[in-house]
Amino acid sequence: MKRLSISPKEFMNWTWAQIEPFYSELMDSPIHQENLSEWLQQWSLLASLIYETKQRHYVAVTTNTNDLEAEQKYNNFLDHVFTPAEMADQELKRKLLESGFQPEGFAIPLRTIRAEVEIFNQENLPLIASELKLSARYDHLIGEQTAEWEGKEVTLLQLQEVLRDVDRSKREQAWRLSARRWLEDRDAMNALWADLLDVRVRLARNSGMPDYRAYRWKQLMRFDYTPQDCKKFHKTIEEIVVPAVRVLYEKRRQKLGVDRLRPWDINVDPLGRPALRPFENTVELEERVGWIIQQVDPQLGQYFETMRRENLLDVENRKGKAPGGYCTEFLVSNRPFILMNAVGAHEDVQTLLHEGGHAFHVFEIGSLPYFHQKKIGLEFMEVASTSMELLGAPYFTIDRGGFYTPEEAARARIEFIEEVILFWPYMAVVDAFQHWVYENPDQAAFSANCDAVWGELWDRFMIGCDWSGLDAERITGWHRKLHIFQDPFYYIEYGLAQFGAFQVWSNALKDQKAAVQAYRKALALGGTVPLPELYATAGAKFAFDPETVQQAVDLGIRMIEDLERNTEPHL
Repeated sequence: MKRLSISPKEFMNWTWAQIEPFYSELMDSPIHQENLSEWLQQWSLLASLIYETKQRHYVAVTTNTNDLEAEQKYNNFLDHVFTPAEMADQELKRKLLESGFQPEGFAIPLRTIRAEVEIFNQENLPLIASELKLSARYDHLIGEQTAEWEGKEVTLLQLQEVLRDVDRSKREQAWRLSARRWLEDRDAMNALWADLLDVRVRLARNSGMPDYRAYRWKQLMRFDYTPQDCKKFHKTIEEIVVPAVRVLYEKRRQKLGVDRLRPWDINVDPLGRPALRPFENTVELEERVGWIIQQVDPQLGQYFETMRRENLLDVENRKGKAPGGYCTEFLVSNRPFILMNAVGAHEDVQTLLHEGGHAFHVFEIGSLPYFHQKKIGLEFMEVASTSMELLGAPYFTIDRGGFYTPEEAARARIEFIEEVILFWPYMAVVDAFQHWVYENPDQAAFSANCDAVWGELWDRFMIGCDWSGLDAERITGWHRKLHIFQDPFYYIEYGLAQFGAFQVWSNALKDQKAAVQAYRKALALGGTVPLPELYATAGAKFAFDPETVQQAVDLGIRMIEDLERNTEPHL
C-alpha cells in the first residue's frame, strides 16, 4: 500500500478528490494476517487526519464565532470531505468485520465498530452535517449574548462574577439582567431546538432504531448500563443526595441571615467574604496551575508545559468566543487543545485543572497504535478530568505554588466539594429531561411542553432555593444547558465520573502517589478494555447504587466539616 505522508495542516487543504484514492486502496487491498497491522495503521492514519481536520476547523469557529470565513471552511469540510469520508469509513468497518480478524487489543474497538455499523445509514450523513451546523448556530447565539453593566458591555459569563458580590441587591440586579438577556433569545432557541429535534428523530428512523435514545446509546458506546439504570440513578439521587443538599442550603441560608435563599444567593460566600480572586491575568493562571500539576505528578506537569509552549491553551473570556470550555484532541499530532472562558474566578482554576485531565488523557493514549483504540467512553473520560480537580486541590496554597492562603485554600475546596454535591441533583434534571424528550419526541417538538417538564423536574430535584416570581426563568433553564442542544445525553457521564473520581480521591487521601500511578495507568489503556475495568484500574468501582452514592456523599460532607475548622474557626 502507498504510505500516506502529509502533515495535518497540509491535509486541511486537501479535497476529497485527493483523499479518496487512499480509501479506495484500503478497500481494494485484501486483508490477511501478514498485512493486518499495516492495513489498520493506514486506516488509522486516514481516520485520524479526518478527525484532526474536523477538530481544527471546530477550534477555529469556537475561538471566534464571528469569523465567517472559518465558519464557511468548516461547513465546506463537513459537506464535501467529512461526509464522503464517513461513507468510506463505513465500508472499511464492514470489510474488517467480514475478515474475521481480531488484532491484539482490539476486542473493545471491534465491539464499538459493530455498533457503529448497525446504526449507519448513508442517508444520515447529510443529517449529521446539518446537526453539526445547527450546533454551531447555538454557539453563535450564546457568543453574541452581552449586557451593559456599569457603563460597559460585558459577556454574561463576566456578569456572573457579580453574583459573588456581598451586596445582595447588586447580585439580584445582575442575575435579573442576565436572565432577561437569555429570555430575549427564547424564540430563537425554541426554533433552533425544533430543527435539532427533527434532525435527530430522522437520524434514528433512518438507522432502524426505535428512537433517538437507542441510536445515541450505541453511538456513545454505552454497553455497560441501560436507560433504566439511569432512571434508578435519578431515584437514588433523589433519595440520598437531595436531602444532603437541603441541609447544605439551610446552612447557607442561616449564614447569610436571609429568610429564604434566592437564585442570586447561591454563589456568594455565605460569610460575606469577598469573592476569591486567585489571579490577575491568564498568564498567572496558567503558571500557577502548571505548578500545581507538577506537584501532582512531574510527567503530567511536563504535558501541561508542552501545551503552554505550543499555544494549545485559549483560556481568556471575550466577546465572540463560544461559551463553556472543552478539551479536544489532534490525534495525528498527539496534542490536545483547551478552550475555556476565564474571568478571574476560582472556577477558572477548577476548569483548567478539569480540562487538563482530559488533555493528559490525550497524551497518555498517544502510544496506542490504532485510531479505534483511542475511542473512550465519556463515563471514564470525565473520571480523568474530575479526578485532576480533586488531586490538584491539596496544592492550592501559595507556599506550594498555588493561589491562596491556607484559609482561602480551605474555602476554595469547600466550595468545590459543595458544588459537586449540588451538581448531582441538577445532573438528574438534565438527564431525566432528555429521557423524556426522546421518549416523547412529538410532545417535545413544542417548546411549551419542554418548559413544563423541565419545571416539574426542577421542582422534584432542586430543593432549597426559592424561585417564586421567576417562572419564565425557571422553566426555560433547559436553554442554558448547552449539552441538551449540542451533545444529547452527554451529561450523566459527569455524575457517574464524579463518583469514580471521589473514589480516586479517597485513595489519594491514603496514598497520593499510588493513587496517581493507578490513575495514569487507567488513562493509558484508552478504549482497549471495558468501562468497569477502566474504573478498576484507576482504583474505583463503576457503580451508582445507593451504597456507592452514600459513600461519596459522606466523604464530601466529612471533608467539608474538616475544612470548615480551618476556614471558619469562629463557628
